[in-house]
This record gives sequence, C-alpha cells and structure tokens, in this order.
Amino acid sequence: MTTINLSTHINASIELVFDLSRSIDFHMEAASQTDEKAIAGRTSGLISYGETVTWRGKHFGVFLKHSSKIVEYEPPLKFTDQMIEGHFQYFRHEHTFLSENGRTIMKDRLKYEMPFGIFGRLFDFLFLKNHLKTFIERRNTSIMNAAENNMTTLD
Repeated sequence: MTTINLSTHINASIELVFDLSRSIDFHMEAASQTDEKAIAGRTSGLISYGETVTWRGKHFGVFLKHSSKIVEYEPPLKFTDQMIEGHFQYFRHEHTFLSENGRTIMKDRLKYEMPFGIFGRLFDFLFLKNHLKTFIERRNTSIMNAAENNMTTLD
C-alpha cells in the first residue's frame, strides 16, 4: 500500500477552502491538464456525504474512469472519498482541514494499492506515485490561489 501525505497552508477561511475542495466544477477547472470531467453521479456543485462521482480523465495518454463515494463527511473539518470502481485495487483520499489564526491548513492523505502484484508495484514506484503527488499539488495550488483571491461563487 502506498501513502501520500501533503499539507497546504492557505490564507483563507476553513469554510471556503473546504467548499472549494469538494466542488465538482472547481475540480474540473483545476484538473484541466488531464481533461477531467464528471460524467456520472454528482456532476456539478458541491459533493456531500453518501454521494458518488465518476471522473473521466486522461492519464498516461489514456482516458480512464474512476468512481468514488464520500464515505466520511464532517464539515468543515473533513471529508473522505473512497473508490467504488476504477483501476486501483484500493483507493482512499482523506481531506482534513484545520483552522489556525484565520488561516487554513489543508491536509491530504491518499492511500492506494495497485493490482497486478510486482508489476503494479513497479509501475507505482517508477511513475504513478509521482504523477498522483503532482496532480494533487496542482489541485491544491489552484485551491490556494482561488481561496486567497476570495473566489466565493460556488454551487
């Protein structure tokens, strides 16, 4: 099992950062480099507890689908999405938010496991872990920029 832990400090309210993090529309905008589109389940607005979303995006030159469900939801402190269908053997992304002196610390904890035994682990080590880390860092930078520039128009 691979784990990626990231922490992003944002000069904005915890409520705004939480909502940007669960906005389907904002995610599609922030992940435009992979042409991410929500194609089933919740396809726009703010995802919430028990809801699902299916994403279609281009990774490693191939369009892939990934469906997840919000399995934990404690606004504005935490939400967790877990894969219900996709190319991983296991995939869970915990989003945690802490408020500190008017700033928000956004923490991502991504745990996943690849299928295909040694070949999956080798692909993860050589390519996937860095790809996912970079993908989340770009998304977090987009959230930080939008929040710090007072983007407040969320569905």
